[in-house]
Amino acid sequence: MIPPSFQYHAPGSVDDAVALLSQYGDEAKLLAGGHSLLPMMKLRFAEPEHLVDINNIESLKGIREENGEIVIGAMTTESALISSALLQEKCPLLPEAAGLIGDPQVRNRGTIGGDIAHGDPANDHPALMMALDAIFTLVGPNGSRQVAANDFYLGTFYTALEADEILTEIRFSPQSPNTGASYHKLKRKTGDFATAAAAAVIEMSGDTCQRARITLTNLGPTALRVKDAEAVLVGQVITDDLIDQAAQKAMDICDPVQDLRGDVEYKTHMAGEMTRRAIKTAIERAKG
Repeated sequence: MIPPSFQYHAPGSVDDAVALLSQYGDEAKLLAGGHSLLPMMKLRFAEPEHLVDINNIESLKGIREENGEIVIGAMTTESALISSALLQEKCPLLPEAAGLIGDPQVRNRGTIGGDIAHGDPANDHPALMMALDAIFTLVGPNGSRQVAANDFYLGTFYTALEADEILTEIRFSPQSPNTGASYHKLKRKTGDFATAAAAAVIEMSGDTCQRARITLTNLGPTALRVKDAEAVLVGQVITDDLIDQAAQKAMDICDPVQDLRGDVEYKTHMAGEMTRRAIKTAIERAKG
């Protein structure tokens, strides 16, 4: 189908983009990679009268280290994440996970910020950002504010981002020593969303877990953080039995939707299996 007519805007700065959003309100939509918005427009599920294309704003692109934190511009592509030497050294979880997103065409166009801000529980970056304790910078007409990834997702396609705000950057700490991270994703075919996926970031001291973050993709109305599973592991010498307990805690909070990828029981079972694999791999990597 062909989308309805709209006015196209290509601002050259964040301030100009925010001004357009403020001017046109609910009639305007941001265009980043376009993988979610454009299909919705073609199907007439979204009919914005004004399209604000932020691809020309260079300040929204790039990956750098600043004041001990990794900073990623919201318009940085998945392909750039994969090829980043900085991320491969200091946060290998992101390049690894980005390689599981879509296909090369999607990764060359799709952006980390678009994936984050869309609020789709099937997108991969929300759970990854929660596992990394990331902080999002949001810029609007009243200035900038920071929101933790764990507080950003309020419901399906519903986030803390206001209609006149732009997600400009993502910040998180580099991976600390003796820490391992992993993202295990079950999908039917290349390019598909996850049937179930789990991220684990585990810090070890010998055989004892010092810190854990465990999150899930496409298993509820938002990405899910499994605090009860983390509590099972932290302060304990990790055994297979404890990992099984953590996997069960992950299954306990799942609320997936039945679709062509599977029914609720299957998806929930796979959530436990993906959690189990993610924890084991993260522990192995933490131990070197």
